[in-house]
Amino acid sequence: MPLLIVIFGIVLLFILITRFKLNPFITFIIVSLFVGIAEGMEPVSVVASIQKGIGSILGFLVIILGLGAMLGKLVADSGAAQKITTKLVEKFGKKNIQWAVVLTGFIVGIPMFYSVGFVILIPLVFTIAATTGLPLLYVGLPMLASLSVTHGYLPPHPAPTAIAATFNADIGKTLLYGIIVAIPAIIVAGPLLSRTIRNIEATPLKEFLNPIILKDEEMPSTGVSIFTALLPVILIAIAALAELMLPVDNGISKIIVFLGNPVIAMLISVLVAIYTLGLARGKKMKEVMDSVASAITGITMVLLIIAGAGALKQVLIDSGVSEYIGEMLKGSSVSPLILAWLIATVIRVCVGSATVAGLTAAGIVLPLISGTDVSPELMVLAIGSGSLMLSHVNDSGFWLYKEYFNLSVKDTLKTWTVMETTVGIMGLVGVLILNLFI
Repeated sequence: MPLLIVIFGIVLLFILITRFKLNPFITFIIVSLFVGIAEGMEPVSVVASIQKGIGSILGFLVIILGLGAMLGKLVADSGAAQKITTKLVEKFGKKNIQWAVVLTGFIVGIPMFYSVGFVILIPLVFTIAATTGLPLLYVGLPMLASLSVTHGYLPPHPAPTAIAATFNADIGKTLLYGIIVAIPAIIVAGPLLSRTIRNIEATPLKEFLNPIILKDEEMPSTGVSIFTALLPVILIAIAALAELMLPVDNGISKIIVFLGNPVIAMLISVLVAIYTLGLARGKKMKEVMDSVASAITGITMVLLIIAGAGALKQVLIDSGVSEYIGEMLKGSSVSPLILAWLIATVIRVCVGSATVAGLTAAGIVLPLISGTDVSPELMVLAIGSGSLMLSHVNDSGFWLYKEYFNLSVKDTLKTWTVMETTVGIMGLVGVLILNLFI
């Protein structure tokens, strides 16, 4: 009975979001109330669980996502993203153009939300395709594969960071493992897949072919652009390596680990970006702060959706459903990593949002790692991979891609959906292989 209530609650979640177009945050609160009361909790206790779930997940994420949005905005507005793209294209040349856009998507995608990275980089992709004479999808899909992988796999992006918090996974290890899994996934879903597409020609709308291109002197240098965009990753990765290689009580190790704490790493990165991409470029502090403030408006709904998912997770825990599911699946011969991936995949197909799919799946499979030696970091990556699977007409990313590239729904399914599914499958394969060594 407890499981049937949860299944009905998830179905209700799907129906309210997809059929009635209800806001996901409101939907999560309604479903949380329904599941809690149906499971026998007192109404007041359900409300308390919702408040606890929202508070516990946002306490950490508000800082990370807020600072991440600020960094992404500074990288975009300063021209650093454009600088990275143009210089990599110059270095790689026409023959290796795919690897240039892959690297660009990866570097820019780490500090920037997917939709922001998409809008910033797509006009540049159009320009590259036009100047080189290469097919647009041949150039565009590799970049989109990079953006998608960073969005689904790697902190400080919303879903992976929130899922890591749910499983109490180490952010540094999640980032390191995520990069290891991401590299083959990007290569297969990007450059290799795009070379198999022969008969689909994208004809983007004219208004997308005239992006505002900054002059070279208006942009920061290549070194400054790459360093500033990747600084959070550098600090977090160094801290993770220090924890693995240096004694815990070592003074240097403690300093490095402190500087690599995700909150501190993001704060340092934003402060550095304010100077390197703002003040050092001759901008006034007020102008830079206005840009930083405007960045926050784009993440308010993301934060609320994450908060709603946190509320449902807490209700599942407090009502005893998580323990029930955990006990029921303890005897299962299927790996918890595969189960987590499958659940995230099903939710992704039904709801469309990768963030909603990942966070909902995390709440459901949380008990699976109790009493097992499965890595919580790999659970984050397994769920992240599943949350990217089979993107179709109920996913906003599907339509963003379709409209910008001016493709039919059929051709969008043949390219975008196949690319996203390849990313999801390669992610699972990478996680399972990595699990043999961790």
